[in-house]
Amino acid sequence: MSESRHYCVKATVGALIESNGRLLLEQRNNEPFAGHWCIPGGHIDYSEPVEKAMVREVHEETGLQVINYSFFNFYTEYYDELEWHAVALIFVAYTTGSLKRQEAEVKDLRWFTREEMHSLPFAFEHQRIVEDFYGDLHIGAP
Repeated sequence: MSESRHYCVKATVGALIESNGRLLLEQRNNEPFAGHWCIPGGHIDYSEPVEKAMVREVHEETGLQVINYSFFNFYTEYYDELEWHAVALIFVAYTTGSLKRQEAEVKDLRWFTREEMHSLPFAFEHQRIVEDFYGDLHIGAP
């Protein structure tokens, strides 16, 4: 009889934050995908409303305050080799304030133009998320 593994699917949130034609991305400090770029976001805490999780994660990781938002889309993130399966709920967020990087989780925090994103290594499904946001630009490395 083979051993059966049981894992729960995680729920995460992410925020597409654009200002002056640039998108805010953060470079991950932790595994999985350490050193790769992604939009701000993270896990939803138990009993936490999805929208509040997105607002909290944006503030924790970037220092910015979300003043308005709208739901963008959801994405399945499945990586068997990492034993990772999540559903990412993505929002377009409008923010105020000054950037302040959360040093424990965020190695770098920068605004990028579409052209500057072409050579970036992205974490999880974030390349696809950004491409969908900009209308299928194929921004990732060839």
